[in-house]
Amino acid sequence: MLFCVDLAISSQTVNFEFEHTRNQKINLPFEVDVELYIKREDELHAFVSGNKYRKLKYNLKEAEKLGFDTLLTFGGAFSNHIASVALAGQILGFKTIGVIRGEELSAKIDSNPTLSFAKQNAMRFKFVSRQTYREKTSERFLTELKSEFNNFYLVPEGGTNTLAVKGCEEILRDTEHNFDFICCPVGTGGTISGLINCSKPGQQVLGFPALKGAFLQDDISKFVSKTNWELIADYHFGGYGKVNAELVDFINQFKLENNIQLDPIYTGKMLFGIMDLIKKQYFPSGSKILAIHTGGLQGIVGMNQVLKTKNLPLIEI
Repeated sequence: MLFCVDLAISSQTVNFEFEHTRNQKINLPFEVDVELYIKREDELHAFVSGNKYRKLKYNLKEAEKLGFDTLLTFGGAFSNHIASVALAGQILGFKTIGVIRGEELSAKIDSNPTLSFAKQNAMRFKFVSRQTYREKTSERFLTELKSEFNNFYLVPEGGTNTLAVKGCEEILRDTEHNFDFICCPVGTGGTISGLINCSKPGQQVLGFPALKGAFLQDDISKFVSKTNWELIADYHFGGYGKVNAELVDFINQFKLENNIQLDPIYTGKMLFGIMDLIKKQYFPSGSKILAIHTGGLQGIVGMNQVLKTKNLPLIEI
């Protein structure tokens, strides 16, 4: 297994080397003296895209360096991280194990687009209760996993650790110093930590949490020393995975106007928040804003299944 091997799907080829992505200007539906661009990290790869690509880069290199042949990680029913680890492992020659939140999902693998995709890429699963899942970082639970699966390289839930932050520090280029605000969705805090660390003097980093909870502030603080950042906690739509008709309509209209697909868990909520803040004149006149598209588009199919059961509008793909 050699890390010069390309990570490829169909005709698309990507290797884990430093990659630059383009910035696309957004058509704002109102007259303001503000410019908004989206950094198209979703275009890094068809499946291992956005921040998942960045977070896995140095973790997979470290796993190979240490001689591991198996990756173990954690995730939920529609986890972008689970799908990305399964595919990257399959291509690069790692065995993969996914510890999945929700015992009931063991009977729904084939009907769940994320889990069926991971299964097709040879990932093995261990389904656990939500109570057990909350203990995923405890020494007792990790010891049990090592007893069951032998030696493995542990990739944390969402991929966030020091090596993941290092990968996310490569998102911004030196030439992007002219942006006043850098915005990104926040899940486990790894991506925003990398952005804070590589931000330039005068830049403000804004994070838009996809879930409730003040704990994110402490989690991010473990990885950063700068103070030029803030969490905007008003746009989580009720919590992680919570989506309503207003958000779906926004995502569909945004795609129609800009030809950019947003996911409903992370980037959709962030862009909804940014647009709302622009309308409320949060950003000073003349501001240039760069929003990071963190990928995660594979989860849309699964979310549409959920929306359909609730008789809500579907996300157009």
